[in-house]
Amino acid sequence: MKKILIAFCGIAMSGVAFAADLTGTVPVRMTSDTATTAKTMAINDARRQILIDKLGQYAVRDQLVAAVRGAKSVDLTPLISSTSIDGEKLSDTTYSANITMTIDNNAARKWMADNNIQNWLSDGSVVNVFPMKISLRDPIADWAGLRSLARAERIDFATKNISGNTAIVEIPTSARSAFTIALRGAGWKTAADDGFMRVWK
Repeated sequence: MKKILIAFCGIAMSGVAFAADLTGTVPVRMTSDTATTAKTMAINDARRQILIDKLGQYAVRDQLVAAVRGAKSVDLTPLISSTSIDGEKLSDTTYSANITMTIDNNAARKWMADNNIQNWLSDGSVVNVFPMKISLRDPIADWAGLRSLARAERIDFATKNISGNTAIVEIPTSARSAFTIALRGAGWKTAADDGFMRVWK
């Protein structure tokens, strides 16, 4: 079983055409020797947290977390396209606020590629596929069943990533409804989940 899953993980990644949610907001509170220093620390901390929270939905999370935590703040700054601050409060040594940041899609994809982080963040080049996030209770049997179901429905079924018991696959957008019906008929459950169809038993 382990050898098969490792082989699946070696499949090359490619872009997925869906609207990635790359804007996040985090509350921050930081204390330092001055409010200015505390603000800088808070913004750096918010940037790391938002990068992990938002890109973690479209990448192998363990790889992403290690890279973000190990990176210098100056190297992460270009990954953010816009920042806004609400509810800002300062004292002599403390800074607090709600910080909202939007991640630059292209910059994030390049940075993840440069840091060998497997991801399925869209590059905008594919326009007719829909991503699915599948929880495999019994990895070998469930995977074989899904592949068989896709063949029976004559649906192209492209694997993007398998990590542990979770698989990311793509199907043609035109086949989404038919495959959803087939999945439910075979005992699977489905639900929309932040740009993906979540599938589980």
